[in-house]
Amino acid sequence: MRHDNRKQDQLRSFSLERGYAKFAEGSCFVKIGDTHMLVTATVEEVIPRFKKGHGEGWVTAEYSMLARSGRERNSRDPMRPNGRSMEIQRLIGRAMRSVTDLKMLGERTITVDCDAIRADGGTRCAAITGAYVAIYDAMRWLIDRRMIKTIALREPIAAISVGIVNGQNMLDLDYQEDSNAETDMNVVMTGSNRFVEIQGTAEIEPFSSEALGQMLALGRKGCQELMAAQKAILEI
Repeated sequence: MRHDNRKQDQLRSFSLERGYAKFAEGSCFVKIGDTHMLVTATVEEVIPRFKKGHGEGWVTAEYSMLARSGRERNSRDPMRPNGRSMEIQRLIGRAMRSVTDLKMLGERTITVDCDAIRADGGTRCAAITGAYVAIYDAMRWLIDRRMIKTIALREPIAAISVGIVNGQNMLDLDYQEDSNAETDMNVVMTGSNRFVEIQGTAEIEPFSSEALGQMLALGRKGCQELMAAQKAILEI
């Protein structure tokens, strides 16, 4: 048993709430344990310069943590995000584009804003899981206005952390576990059980191919549970 009495293959308690941001085209408030993320999707009738003439749209993301979302205050940088935030928002953008039919979306951009209100590990994973719900509802908004004909998402996508803590493979690490992990990994998967991204690092000693397989299996289990929750809340 873990410090919070979870089993090694057990997610923290979680919930997804659609339509949390009143004025956004799509939004989702994600709670996974003590990690709380507000994710919004904004539709704009513009595309980046490099996409012009291609007849397709774009999906991008921004990520930030509120000043006291964590155990210590995060300094505000109004000019540009720090290196960690840049890396995470690029991950979120890549993940969402991997399941989006950009041609079907048309020449418009969906910007996903991911803001950590409370951070206790796994914020990037929570952001990706919530982004799918927010973008799905933004596309419903587009359909209602006859701007697209159908949902331009090929399949669901979710993300979860896994790792090795005290020699044990564990699913959905919180901050305490993550900060003491021998190996820390983030797994991004689609509904067809294909990997979009695997971010894994040995913090103390290298891990074996056997351990990698076990962690990926845990990640698949967690993502499948999250995607089932997405399907239920979206009523699809």
